[in-house]
Amino acid sequence: MNRSNAPLSGAVPPPFPLSAIVGHDALREALLLVAVDPSIGGVLVCGPRGTAKSTAARSLAELLPDGRFVTLPLGASEDRVVGTLDLDEVLRGGEVKFSPGLLARANDGVLYVDEVNLLADALVDVVLDAAASGVNVVERDGISHSHLARFVLIGTMNPEEGELRPQLLDRFGLMVQLDNCFDPEIRQRIVKARIAFDLEPEAFRRSHAPAQEQLAQRIREARAVLPELPFADTVHDAVTARCIDAAVDGLRADLVMLRAARALAALESAAMVSAGHVERVAELVLRHRRREPAQPMSDARADSTTQPAMQAQRARDEKAPSDAHAPEGRERGDGASSDASDWGYLPPEQVGIAHFKGVVPLSTKKR
Repeated sequence: MNRSNAPLSGAVPPPFPLSAIVGHDALREALLLVAVDPSIGGVLVCGPRGTAKSTAARSLAELLPDGRFVTLPLGASEDRVVGTLDLDEVLRGGEVKFSPGLLARANDGVLYVDEVNLLADALVDVVLDAAASGVNVVERDGISHSHLARFVLIGTMNPEEGELRPQLLDRFGLMVQLDNCFDPEIRQRIVKARIAFDLEPEAFRRSHAPAQEQLAQRIREARAVLPELPFADTVHDAVTARCIDAAVDGLRADLVMLRAARALAALESAAMVSAGHVERVAELVLRHRRREPAQPMSDARADSTTQPAMQAQRARDEKAPSDAHAPEGRERGDGASSDASDWGYLPPEQVGIAHFKGVVPLSTKKR
């Protein structure tokens, strides 16, 4: 190892180039989409340990104009995240004095939340609100202050350590599911790239500098043309159809899918957004929002449910004695009866059986 190229003790090591990440094409594309349009709402990267979640998150920041990378620690307080207001200064007649928090520091950069599923729900709400709106508002005792917070949100989590509540999961714009790699060729390429980077980080980065500059240029150009890209009705039709098929809650998925499709079109220097762009981003948008729609009972299932009951009733009717063959002493309609135990006897009559969804038979109700 050339020790002259090794990072100094305590220095932050340079990030692994995004263009050099192997085997995670969907993740790379999702990161580029939110880099072009942070209002998409960020990316949630879900996967087991050792699948380059943190590496990919850190690699995106240097492609952005400002290049900031801010980590939100799990133990952070709300004041540290959103910032604080000096109320004493206001009471003395001075101006509002605001001390910036992590959201302000992340403006124009990347805000990274590792193990976001372990972060307090209240903080997740605050971060997701700022990521979607691009503005952070701090209010204390009737005094408020707002500032820009246009950052790219990247959250990572290992599902073995717990899940996000559905309400919070839906707030992330895109989701990428990473799995362990069992392809020998790809696995070896990943290991070789990592070893080469660890041995000679600067040399490795120089070899990928042209590809990195190309990605950064694509992001800059896409951001410039993004507001001007039009949507055709066919694009709206494609988005609506996919969201309905996935039985998503609300309309957030529709909005995110349109924004993601537009960001993809901008990255590819397309003249307008197409249904093809929707097709390519749909799974990133729907993966964590898809619900199985309630299936109505089919005719075959209804027959299998009602036929046994009807057959059983028919069998009971056939076995029951009719009025014409009533045993001696049973009432036959003339009012005479020789057996008090048969008083009030009526011959059985077949009745229709109706089944109503959601009605519980009396015999199954808890007493």
